Amino acid sequence: MINLLLFPIIIPFFFAMILLFFKEQVVVQRVLTLIGLALSLVASFWLIATVKTEGIQTVTLGSWPAPFGITMVSDMFSAMLVTTTIIITFFVVIYSFSSIGVERERFFYYPAILFMITGINGAFTTGDIFNMFVFFEVLLIASYLLIVLGGEKRQLRESIKYILVNVISSAIFVIAVAYLYSIIGTLNMADISVKIAEINQPGIISVIAILFLIVFGIKGAIFPLYFWLPNSYAAPPIPVLALFGALLTKVGVYAITRTYTLFFVHDIGFTHQFLMVLSLLTIIAGCIGALAYFDLKQIIIYNIIIAVGVILFGVAQMNTSGLEGAVYYLIHDMLIKGALFVLIGIIIYVTGTSNLREMGGLIKTHGTLGWTYLIAAFGLAGIPPLSGFIGKVLITKGAFEADHVIGSIIILASSLVVLLSVIRIFIYAFWGTQKNELPVRDQRTYRHMMFPAIMLVLITVAYGVGAEWLMPYMTDAADVLTDPSIYINAVLKE
Repeated sequence: MINLLLFPIIIPFFFAMILLFFKEQVVVQRVLTLIGLALSLVASFWLIATVKTEGIQTVTLGSWPAPFGITMVSDMFSAMLVTTTIIITFFVVIYSFSSIGVERERFFYYPAILFMITGINGAFTTGDIFNMFVFFEVLLIASYLLIVLGGEKRQLRESIKYILVNVISSAIFVIAVAYLYSIIGTLNMADISVKIAEINQPGIISVIAILFLIVFGIKGAIFPLYFWLPNSYAAPPIPVLALFGALLTKVGVYAITRTYTLFFVHDIGFTHQFLMVLSLLTIIAGCIGALAYFDLKQIIIYNIIIAVGVILFGVAQMNTSGLEGAVYYLIHDMLIKGALFVLIGIIIYVTGTSNLREMGGLIKTHGTLGWTYLIAAFGLAGIPPLSGFIGKVLITKGAFEADHVIGSIIILASSLVVLLSVIRIFIYAFWGTQKNELPVRDQRTYRHMMFPAIMLVLITVAYGVGAEWLMPYMTDAADVLTDPSIYINAVLKE
């Protein structure tokens, strides 16, 4: 089906529009949201199967041939990210039924989520750099609503910072696109790659590459542009934090990966060395933050920053092992962060606090929660055979192949820091003696919250244990990143 790659974008958008007419009917909103996401998930799995058997799928809108029309492109990399996005959103929406509160549900919570998914999936699928900006704006506008929904004082304060930072980065994005267009004369990403190769990436293109790195680095939270993220992400309720932490930074990481493997590839001694240095500094900054805090949210949020650095370090290697590892680790991190944020949300619900110093002894009363959290923590730290292990092994292998020994050591050392930070949560919250009396909670609500958490953790376990079965898909994704001509030929039909 020629328009198949548009379904994961159009279906959430269509259901979001319908939901606007059912503002007060919360049950109808819940049911329609799950139906919309289930249909999107079916379409995305169908898309992966089609890309696997028939190769990269493209659609040029308006019957204008590429590079003149707006092109949508789905290779294995983007198709897998689209599918992962919908899976996480599906389970976070189920978690929201018991945790977000009816008042927020009545105030366009579900339409905002679906509009945000429309923007995210569009950014993963577009083959046009200006339309990437458009889809960024769609997801950001929806995220503005989600971060302020509820109107708490902290949310309003942090939302101002969040909106201001993103407005500035969007303005730089437009300037960077305009600079690029003034030199290259095209917005189609495959055509940009061809045109830059023809002029062999002069100095001005390298400057534009850094400009794009700043734009996407703000959204992806790389060093030192992550300053806004820890407090802004901690402000909204847990379901929104789970979506932001699992998905939004990854769109920035995807954009860096796509542009730095497709068209900014002719001066890697400058651009990719710069990216590698920033990625290592991002890992170090994330490690310091993850160890410094005793707040559940802040510990996991700083682990987002560590993961961003690890993925981009793999991208900076520009070899097969590094890029395979980056793709594998990116999907792993999306899944495991979704699971961990949901789990710490349940811990906060049970204890009534996010301060580790006020917790203790939960394993006696909430054993399932404790052991589920421990599996997720081991997965995040990369304990074999869980999913974090395989991605880091591939990235480290790529670094050794490129003679970046110090970087490899930092990656391996960061695994120990990640393990220490998440095990600290387990020891403080679940071990020892109970510090304070637990507030009375509805056990039915607790069980409903546990279901999506357990499902997400099981998916991450399957993702690690089934790595051998998934590796052909990772190889397909990495092949397109390693050899841009595959992408260019599919889009320009050369």
